Amino acid sequence: MPSPNFDDRTANKIDLLVIHNISLPPDEFGGSGVQQLFTNTLDRNEHPYYRTIPEGRVSSHFYLRRDGHLIQFVSVLKRAWHAGLSSWQGRDRCNDFAVGIELEGSDNVPFTDVQYAVLHELTLALRADFSIAGIAGHSHIAPLRKTDPGPYFDWQRYLIQLNCKSFSTQSPGVLID
Repeated sequence: MPSPNFDDRTANKIDLLVIHNISLPPDEFGGSGVQQLFTNTLDRNEHPYYRTIPEGRVSSHFYLRRDGHLIQFVSVLKRAWHAGLSSWQGRDRCNDFAVGIELEGSDNVPFTDVQYAVLHELTLALRADFSIAGIAGHSHIAPLRKTDPGPYFDWQRYLIQLNCKSFSTQSPGVLID
């Protein structure tokens, strides 16, 4: 599902995955609000919460629904607008060198088994094609602004499947072996 919200990358390599959570309206799943937001077609009169969303253009490379359905909005070769003001390992503007993966969810509920399974497969595919050196949550690259993927994202489960170094919530993300 193509999003118009992207531009050319300025970094030479893509080496970071950023994990997010999103639901529109908050804590409601299965609707089309996220797809509408990422394609600039959100009807702000459809739900009272939509009127509180700041005007602007946002996107992500991937959106993983709770049922495991994966939607791609932006080519990974382009810069999607998911990270905003951000920094990882001393580098600012994470959108320049990161792939954004949005999980349908919130800070208030666990993610589904099928989401972890599809996220694992997607991560393996991205690692096969790019020099992914790290994985971070949005909260790690923008800690003063963001909390996602939130306390219910099971980092240990995800990273054990990938054979990554152990993850610390105190660190700015995880480095891949």
